[in-house]
Amino acid sequence: MVSSSMCNSSSSWTPKQNKLLEKALALYDKDTQDRWFNVTKAVGGKTTNDVKKHYDILIQDLKHIESGQVPFPNYRSTSSSTNGKGMGDEEQRHIKYLKLH
Repeated sequence: MVSSSMCNSSSSWTPKQNKLLEKALALYDKDTQDRWFNVTKAVGGKTTNDVKKHYDILIQDLKHIESGQVPFPNYRSTSSSTNGKGMGDEEQRHIKYLKLH
């Protein structure tokens, strides 16, 4: 059963908001003063608490993937840019980025 808090608009993230979050995290690293205020402003439509919670979930997901608890999807690729594990260059860069932040 999904809780009512999971159904409100603040818990729903659009692909655009996820991309804005990714860019904001790259711009405002962990040493940036007022980081979460700036990241929240860059994402738009979310509270600072929403942004921090979403970031924490992404970090937990990354830890599960890295520990082998979640297998990498076997993406079909028409290019030769995969590393043999089903990940293309973009997916590898995203994983490396999240590790750094």
